Amino acid sequence: MELAAALTVPVFFYLSGRRDPLSWFWLLLWEVHYVNRTFIFPFRRVRSAHRTPWAIVAMGAIFNLVNGYVIGYGLFVLAPEREVGWLQRPQVVLGLALFAGGLALNLDSDNRLLRLRRAAGRCAIPRGGGFRWVSSPNYLGEIVEWAGWALATASLGGLVFAWWTVANLAPRAWANHRWYRRNFAAYPTARRALVPRVW
Repeated sequence: MELAAALTVPVFFYLSGRRDPLSWFWLLLWEVHYVNRTFIFPFRRVRSAHRTPWAIVAMGAIFNLVNGYVIGYGLFVLAPEREVGWLQRPQVVLGLALFAGGLALNLDSDNRLLRLRRAAGRCAIPRGGGFRWVSSPNYLGEIVEWAGWALATASLGGLVFAWWTVANLAPRAWANHRWYRRNFAAYPTARRALVPRVW
């Protein structure tokens, strides 16, 4: 499903003819996330008897194709070229810090879930890292990551993508939280669904 996003943005980068350092930098950040999502993470997952329906895969691919189009076209075709000095602006520094922090939280949470699944051989209560506060820190990390991207790139496409990420992952986080509470009597009562101490 993620392959569309991993390929679409580089296509727009290539077609735009931009080769300035900042465009390379944005492309690198995008690919760091999507190379992991497309080529690394799926092969680290524990196989289960549950198969994802093809309709879900197709919808996910279309979703990622649209995202790749919005980001690639918006960032490399529509947006003005900016100098590397852009990276020194306070909102860009904050955005990059959010991106890095969100990516780190996402990767750490995914790794904890993978280790837990391998060790337990079944679903169990995840512990440590972001799981001390929320049921889906992997989703929280991804939301923070793309909010940081939107802020750093100052792009309308980035803002739309951040909003889509929230709209997609917040309901899933709530569903995960309800599932954990329903299936584990000892599930931590102070743990929230997505936002620590709030929701």
